[in-house]
Amino acid sequence: MTKIHEAAVLAQASLPSAAWDLTSFLQNSKSQIQLWGGLLLMVLGTVGLVWGGLLLVKKLMASPQSAGNQQGWGTIALLILVGGALGTGGWSLISTIGSGGQQTITDLGGGTVIIQTADQLSGLLSGPSK
Repeated sequence: MTKIHEAAVLAQASLPSAAWDLTSFLQNSKSQIQLWGGLLLMVLGTVGLVWGGLLLVKKLMASPQSAGNQQGWGTIALLILVGGALGTGGWSLISTIGSGGQQTITDLGGGTVIIQTADQLSGLLSGPSK
C-alpha cells in the first residue's frame, strides 16, 4: 500500500523545476523584451507604411498651388521603405543591422584597420625623398 508521503514525493518528481535565480530571470526578461520590442517595431513600421501611402496619394492628388504644404518625395519614399522593412522584419531586422555594426566594431578593435603614424603621413605629404 502506498503511503501519502510516498505519493507526494512521486508527484513532486514529475513536476518541472522552476528556476528562481537571477540568471533565469534576466534571460526570460531579455526574451520577453525582444518579443514586445519586435512587435512594437512591427506596429510602428505598419503605421509608417500606411502614413507614407496616405501622403503619396495626397501628394499625387494635390493641386500645384498647395505643393508647399506637403511632404517631399524623399520623405514619402523613406516612410514607405523603412515602414515596410520594419513592418515585416521587426526585431530580426534591427538585430541583423546591429550585428553588422558589432562586426565593424570588432574589426576595428581587432587591428584590421591600418593606422599610419604622423611620421609616415608627413613623408607622404612632403613628396618623395631624394
